[in-house]
Amino acid sequence: MDNSQDHPGADGSDFSEIRSKLYDMHKDMKIILEQTNRQHIDTVLTYLKNNYLGAFESYITEDAKSGLEKNMVKKCDRRKECASMFNSFLRKNANLIRHDDPSKDAIKSNRSELERLRTILPYDKCEICYSEVAQLFAKQVNLMQSLKVYETNTGKQQEISAVPPKDVVNDILEPLCHEKRFEILKALAGSTQSFSSLSQVTGLRGGNLLFHLQKLTEAGIIMQRHERGDYMITAAGFRIMEGVSSIYSSLVRQGDGPEQEIIQGAL
Repeated sequence: MDNSQDHPGADGSDFSEIRSKLYDMHKDMKIILEQTNRQHIDTVLTYLKNNYLGAFESYITEDAKSGLEKNMVKKCDRRKECASMFNSFLRKNANLIRHDDPSKDAIKSNRSELERLRTILPYDKCEICYSEVAQLFAKQVNLMQSLKVYETNTGKQQEISAVPPKDVVNDILEPLCHEKRFEILKALAGSTQSFSSLSQVTGLRGGNLLFHLQKLTEAGIIMQRHERGDYMITAAGFRIMEGVSSIYSSLVRQGDGPEQEIIQGAL
């Protein structure tokens, strides 16, 4: 017996309407949760900033000092002089964490000063120490961003049309476009590594590993301290990895998948 006349609306359109309403409800709930979480996080961060910024400043200042002590070139007649200059620069930058909203110009000015320091360093081996300072500077700025003390994207528009395709492909994308080379860069972004330790990280040996190290060296992304010495990431390489990490993180945060497909798949 056909009961469809007793239920005139029991067709596919009803289910489509239900799915649509569930999707809208899911979206509204997600917005409410995000706003609630954001407000809670902002409250916590405000409390932390008001009560612990001095401790944060002391921590990153000491972290910079110990990083320089550990990784600067040991045998150099300018080591003491450069260490004092670099520590002074990093202390000044760390002091910005005490400001509730340091301007982009302050960060930009410090970044320009860092570039200026590079021009007055006399030896080829100075690149090793400079790379360490650049990494510590980036680490400090990242901490400011994580505490929302410094926002980089406010009112900023990047001129994508000005990006030179050939240079980007040759100097950034092509060197990165291999899983083993990316593993190397991940390892070096954390600390200097010997050839044997990179062999363990990648599972490559001899000429196979050397091929990828040469690729990255030629691109100026990594360097070797001296012949047969440890490998380390350059300032340019560290900035590239920061950019990749930022892009990946933003995509992961936004890439939970279309809510509508999830809702429909559950019905």
